[in-house]
Order: sequence, then C-alpha cells, then structure tokens
Amino acid sequence: MAVCMCPRMQTAIFVSFNRTKNNMSPRPKKIRHCQGNFCGRAFKPTGTPLSKLERIELHRDELESLRLCDRDGLTQEEAGQFMGVSRGTIQRIITTARKKVATALSEGQALVFVDDEDEEDPATE
Repeated sequence: MAVCMCPRMQTAIFVSFNRTKNNMSPRPKKIRHCQGNFCGRAFKPTGTPLSKLERIELHRDELESLRLCDRDGLTQEEAGQFMGVSRGTIQRIITTARKKVATALSEGQALVFVDDEDEEDPATE
C-alpha cells in the first residue's frame, strides 16, 4: 500500500500495489460492430473431410476487419470507426486474421468461422 498526496484536493490517495494474478481482471471487451453473415461454417481444402483437417478458428471481428480493410479498401482508422474500436485494436485484429488465413492456405488447414455469441463446434452439427 502506498500513500500519494494530492496537492490540489489536500487529500491522501491510498493506492494498493499488491495485485496478484488471482485478483487482476482484464478490461471488458468492447462491443465490435460487425455486418453480414458467414458464408458457411468453414472454408477448407476440397476432397478432405473437415474431421481430418487441422482447424484454425476465425472470429467474426477478424473476418469483418479483413473485409473492411482488404476487400473494401478502408483505412484502419475508418474500419475502427465503423466497428466502434480504436485503430490499434483493428491493427491487432487484422494482423492476427491475416496470419490465420495465410497459415490455413499455405498448410492446407480449415478455417472454421466462430461467432463469439454461440461457440458451437461445426463438426458436431
């Protein structure tokens, strides 16, 4: 515990520095506005059943950022405004999405589309 004096308000502010892994919680995830629907549940190489392929999950916000920046040609700033998140968040999302797509295409893996609202396994349907 540390005491910091606030000269403007003439009060002491007590700050706790004993945070452990158990009581630290991340910031809540901001709602990301995504348009459109998935065109199917997965994208995979032809001729191989989905059950025999390694899977890479592609979330709705990752697909939306690819659509906005790569297909529609929006800047990351514009895409961030459209989705209701910062440019930095779009940059992180799109970097992850591009890596997943490149891995799936180059290694013959399946891209499984995951809607964050219902986390169902498409192989069980």
